[in-house]
Amino acid sequence: MKHIVSISLGSSKRDAKGSMDVFGEEYVLERRGTDGDIDKAISLIKELDGKVDAFGMGGIDIYLQGLGKKLMFRDARRIAAAAVKTPLLDGTNMKSGIEYRAVKYAEEVAGLEIKGRKVFLMSTIDRLGMGEAFEEMGCDMVYGDAMFALGLNWKLTKISQVKKIAAILGPVLVQLPFSWLYPTGKAQEEKHENKKWQQYYNWADVLAGDFIYINKYLPDDLAGKTIITNTVTKDDVEELRKRGAKALVTTTPEVDGRSFGTNVMEAMLTVAIGKAPSQISEREYMDELDKLGVKPRVVLFK
Repeated sequence: MKHIVSISLGSSKRDAKGSMDVFGEEYVLERRGTDGDIDKAISLIKELDGKVDAFGMGGIDIYLQGLGKKLMFRDARRIAAAAVKTPLLDGTNMKSGIEYRAVKYAEEVAGLEIKGRKVFLMSTIDRLGMGEAFEEMGCDMVYGDAMFALGLNWKLTKISQVKKIAAILGPVLVQLPFSWLYPTGKAQEEKHENKKWQQYYNWADVLAGDFIYINKYLPDDLAGKTIITNTVTKDDVEELRKRGAKALVTTTPEVDGRSFGTNVMEAMLTVAIGKAPSQISEREYMDELDKLGVKPRVVLFK
């Protein structure tokens, strides 16, 4: 049996544990939230280092992506340094591939209408594959990176615009506390009364990107909308159903009632492949997913 543990800066209320058969061997997948406490995350990693097969790192990225060079988040550097014996993965090496595939799968296999639709993608710089797939399919885009990470009402309509802003601000952003850019801990559970950015939520046919961002100002009425996202719990799925969403697509499959993050999938596949993470290409990760028959999860509400 192999044991994969994701240490997340997210809320402990979203913790879960499940198992998958991976090439005939049982893999236990576990997520432990630290409620935004970086020191607790470091302590947990040190406690489990060498005792589990791989770590996922959730609720924070190690690097700011899409700039042609890697900029490491200061808070992520501290956390990653705690893993000495056990490999630690944040999902970066396969995120673009798995999210690109999920968008294509929604249209070509699940039969959902994605081509040419209006899409509000909340966060793009850390999910470029998703944005690239939408643009290839001729979608009318609004990218919400500046809105959700910076609180600025900048309506970006091309990935190139997102990259330009990230290139200018990136060296400063990676030095800031990560909680300033992305909700951690209890902030992930907050329901906002002011419902910011509703004009874009209401305009869109598809809401896409990180679910914590999507859920932050989620409208009461989701009639006819498709949600394409990453990690959701049973409660999240039920909430989308109640609000009238048309469909839900998650980039990772359902495991014992919930979808785990890409960091968990990458950690699991790294162990299965049996090579150092630096020696594994995105293509190799995608090939292993195909061999396992792992596909995006699709829930049709109506």
